Amino acid sequence: MGLKHDDATKLLDAILRLHTREEVMAFLEDLCTIQEINSMVQRYDVALLLDQGLTYAQIAEITRASTATISRVNRSLVYGADGYRLAIARSKEGNEGNT
Repeated sequence: MGLKHDDATKLLDAILRLHTREEVMAFLEDLCTIQEINSMVQRYDVALLLDQGLTYAQIAEITRASTATISRVNRSLVYGADGYRLAIARSKEGNEGNT
């Protein structure tokens, strides 16, 4: 059973009201364990590397993620809700002015 958007509305609204990286990190540190945050960071790193076309072996070496984690992220990139794709695209947009 997946997450229902209605159930997450208050959490999503709280995140959207934060203004800085520091505010978001403080909220995440209160909300999540350090391991949960580290896992999210690792999964996003995996998504970025998959988007760049790296192999599972290369990604595992760089991130120390298991092949199961890499496969799960890849499945989300291909068949998911496009959250990774949107975040990656927005990240690229933000970096265009920095090149």
